[in-house]
Amino acid sequence: MNKVLFQYLLSNYFKTILKVILIFYSFGIILNLFEEIEFFKNINSSLFLPLVLTSLFIPSLIIKLLPFIIFISSMWFLLQLRNSKDLITLKIFGYSNFKIFFMLGISSFMLGWFILFTVNPITSTMMKYYEQTKSRYSLDIDHLVSINKNGLWIKENSDNGYRIISADKTRSNILTNISIFILDKNYLLNKKITAKFGDIAENEWVLNDVIIEKFESDLIDKRIKESVSTLMIYSEYNFEKINNLFKNFDTMSFLDLILNYKNLQNEGYNKSYLDQNLNSMLSLPFFLFIMTALSSILTMGALKQSNNFTFIVVGIIACVAIYYFKDLSLALGQTDRISLSLSAWIPVVTIGLLSSIGILQINEK
Repeated sequence: MNKVLFQYLLSNYFKTILKVILIFYSFGIILNLFEEIEFFKNINSSLFLPLVLTSLFIPSLIIKLLPFIIFISSMWFLLQLRNSKDLITLKIFGYSNFKIFFMLGISSFMLGWFILFTVNPITSTMMKYYEQTKSRYSLDIDHLVSINKNGLWIKENSDNGYRIISADKTRSNILTNISIFILDKNYLLNKKITAKFGDIAENEWVLNDVIIEKFESDLIDKRIKESVSTLMIYSEYNFEKINNLFKNFDTMSFLDLILNYKNLQNEGYNKSYLDQNLNSMLSLPFFLFIMTALSSILTMGALKQSNNFTFIVVGIIACVAIYYFKDLSLALGQTDRISLSLSAWIPVVTIGLLSSIGILQINEK
């Protein structure tokens, strides 16, 4: 009998999770589709393309919202148990509130690891294709930024031609060994600027130990060379904007972070943000466990049937509060009040400590 009850609990619990995921997916498709249509409205492309891109984008969003999906699913499932009197039946066969919660919590915990190792690599690949496809249709595609093992490369357009910038990898907001090639509209070299280092904290770059070479024609030997200690140039990019371009970790899977951590650093990814993303992913299974605990506290506090509307309102308030608490923790990390790695764990630890008290109490109900 215990085996039958165990299978009954888990099968219905995962069915409820699947239903909630499908509801979120449907709403995500509808809402994001308008944004994709707006993006492609002035571009000559297939009408089917916005729908395809939306379908690729939503699974990654679902993983981000998974703690809240688990919270809603757990509440929904436990309310069905309680309102149908199945919870009392389970207790007759020796299933306490704590045992039911523990079974659902461990299931959520294992689901988190399953998603990290199997689903997340697939969604990250889908996001890579999404980003690559969007970039091909971007109206700003002539402005390119790339960071690879050879350093930083930037291409900018201007009214008079083009500018290509190369430099060694950034150390904070300082670039070293900077080379700037200024070309006309026919891609003929007009000027070359080299600098030993430069501060790119703002859009007005401050270059130091600068050599300016002006070319009178496309012949390299006909040039005027000048040295200056400091030179200021304006760029569309500053350190924050460049850094933000490479902070879309949705294209990076959990396995990528674990197996290629050092290589990603060598490719120019910021170590702090790599650590933050890795810890955010590692905390996911624990977050799912805690959200299951929180939903159990709210729904199994009493055996009598109650108005489900009350639980819906309480659930929405709890989700909003947790969302903003996570956002606050992340903001503290990004402003260097706490480490970015710690910012990923603070919501989990805090909610976990608060939930532990409630879990002990519901076992007495």
